[in-house]
Amino acid sequence: MKVAILGSGVVGETLANGFLLHGHAVMRGSREPDKLAAWKQGAKGDASTGTFEDAAQWCELAVLCLRGSAAETVVDALGAALAGKVVLDTTNPIAEGTTPKNGVIQYFTQQNESLMERLQKAAPKARFVKCWSSVGSVLMVNPKLPATPTMFICGNDAGAKATTTEILTQFGWEALDCGAVESAGPIEALCQLWCIPGMIRNDWTHAFKMLWPAP
Repeated sequence: MKVAILGSGVVGETLANGFLLHGHAVMRGSREPDKLAAWKQGAKGDASTGTFEDAAQWCELAVLCLRGSAAETVVDALGAALAGKVVLDTTNPIAEGTTPKNGVIQYFTQQNESLMERLQKAAPKARFVKCWSSVGSVLMVNPKLPATPTMFICGNDAGAKATTTEILTQFGWEALDCGAVESAGPIEALCQLWCIPGMIRNDWTHAFKMLWPAP
């Protein structure tokens, strides 16, 4: 697929390299594409860079790798370019300028509200799926763990979630479909839970696993 990675940070770079590793074409989008020149020069595969709009118009599938505080503004501006496309939402509503309370990072969303629900309203024709929001970048691509970890996903479009499940399988994950967009709130809260061991013990190399009873 032609995959747009929207964001110039570590998560964007990790996932861009992961999609290239698995044979996809990748365009990284940024407000300042020149910042990505070094990545493009060293990337292995069909790699390119451009503005957010360039990448959104070019792609078949987009991945939001933005700060939560910036995500709504970018998605609102790209709404038409994202219409009909699968959009994987890795973002979390982390409140900037706040200090974790006993290891718990603070969110700017209210109770019973999620950032992805806001994004879906900003671009109602995009096919959003929550994905990669409950693990750090070091484990996003084919993690080396004792068992296949679980990635909790949700979204309103069944076809988009099927595509996401295929991608997650490529990337060494087991997808668990948690339902429609309203499930994004509990999934986003998993980021807070995932960060607690890191905040209190500097342990950032873990992932979640859903276990079922033996048949």
